[in-house]
Amino acid sequence: MNFSDMLKKKKDSSEEQPVDAGQNNAHDTIAEEIEQVNQSRQNHKNDTQDFEVSEELEKLKAENVEANNKYLRLYAEFDNYKRRTSKERVDLLQTAGKDVVVSLLPVLDDFERALKSLDKTDDTSSIREGIYLIYQKLKNTLQQKGLKEMQAIGETFDADLHEAITNIPAPSEDLKGKVIDEAEKGYYLNDKVIRFAKVIVGA
Repeated sequence: MNFSDMLKKKKDSSEEQPVDAGQNNAHDTIAEEIEQVNQSRQNHKNDTQDFEVSEELEKLKAENVEANNKYLRLYAEFDNYKRRTSKERVDLLQTAGKDVVVSLLPVLDDFERALKSLDKTDDTSSIREGIYLIYQKLKNTLQQKGLKEMQAIGETFDADLHEAITNIPAPSEDLKGKVIDEAEKGYYLNDKVIRFAKVIVGA
């Protein structure tokens, strides 16, 4: 018998041997234990994931509450700011002219004194001089507040500064398109036009 025949015989004999039942039970028990271990691992993994999701959810809820509180604080501050600025604006509009009016009161006093003196004198020259002094005082007071006369006569007509009330033939060629006369002075307040000059333009 050669070596290959011996191997074949041994293989056949091992296949013919009956399988021990206890051995099968041991295999089944090990398989069940392995399955239980795997299931336990899976359950632990699921529990860990659920815990992480729950923790993240709580974190997001806390951030949402904080953001909401911050929004409410900002809204309250902005609402207070609006109310305060609205009140300040109303107060400013009510008292905006106070400074100018107070500065003009001495001029008003001078006019009252001049009117009283009219009944006591017939000297027109002194009356004229008094009126001129009051005029100069009024003009200086307004200039101190930023008022400035607009020089229009002889200037080229500018629609941003002048309001043409009529055109007349220009006395000379160089006066065409220029202001020849003014019916009403224009004024600046702190370099901003507050009244357009009403002018007559050469054509």
